Amino acid sequence: MKHYVGANNPMQAQFNALCSYEARHFSYACEAGVATLTLNRPDRKNPLTFDSYAELRDLFRALNQATDVKVVVITGAGGNFCSGGDVHEIIGPLTRMSMPELLEFTRMTGDLIKAMRLCPQPIVAAIDGICAGAGAMMALAADMRFGTAQAKTAFLFTRVGLAGADMGACALLPRLIGQGRASELLFTGRAMTAQEGLQWGFFNSLHEPDDLLAKAQALAADLAAGPTFAHGMTKTMLHQEWAMTLDQAIEAEAQAQAICMQTRDFKRAYDAFASKQKPVFQGD
Repeated sequence: MKHYVGANNPMQAQFNALCSYEARHFSYACEAGVATLTLNRPDRKNPLTFDSYAELRDLFRALNQATDVKVVVITGAGGNFCSGGDVHEIIGPLTRMSMPELLEFTRMTGDLIKAMRLCPQPIVAAIDGICAGAGAMMALAADMRFGTAQAKTAFLFTRVGLAGADMGACALLPRLIGQGRASELLFTGRAMTAQEGLQWGFFNSLHEPDDLLAKAQALAADLAAGPTFAHGMTKTMLHQEWAMTLDQAIEAEAQAQAICMQTRDFKRAYDAFASKQKPVFQGD
């Protein structure tokens, strides 16, 4: 059985300092608290492998404890975002695996989505060209999505004989674009156009391909300069309140906001306002 446990994980020794992380299966750069993660197999439209799945999962898990990464941008090289699981390196081997091995794999891919949703850093996806399968799920798991007119997003699991229920698609996609639209995409596997994605709320905005990454990084830089502890609280509450009643959500937000009111950033904002200056947040 192939195990996806992140053996010899280089992140285990540097949980608090991930700006200096050296990726093995994708490109990674970090500047001023913004980590840019680039899926970098452009000749194949940036597919995922068993190893890149596991490394991505481990990285997003480690971000829970990172103090130097404030925001994450995820993108793809060569005019495409991600074509999903590599046909030859993943799909083929899966047809020869036993049920326990298959379940280990599907749980691992779901763990990547959970790690993205549970890390406190906002995630901005910059999506050009093909965004399919597991790539579409990574885009969906991001907090915000910038696209181009050429972006084609497909949850194409049914096209390979699988259910549209994969990596949390049936939970995440209806909440973003509505039940009927999500049902259409998950049953048919057809590509959602960029204009549909913008109109339906999947994309926050569309940009020219040459400007896409810069626009995403500019938003990330603005967020990184903001009250990052409070941003983490916002992301946590956006995730947790799906399972709450309105009364529970209001009480949870009261507690969350009271916690944020104890931060130094809250006091910095007041002091800056009182002196008619722009606050300089430090995330504590």
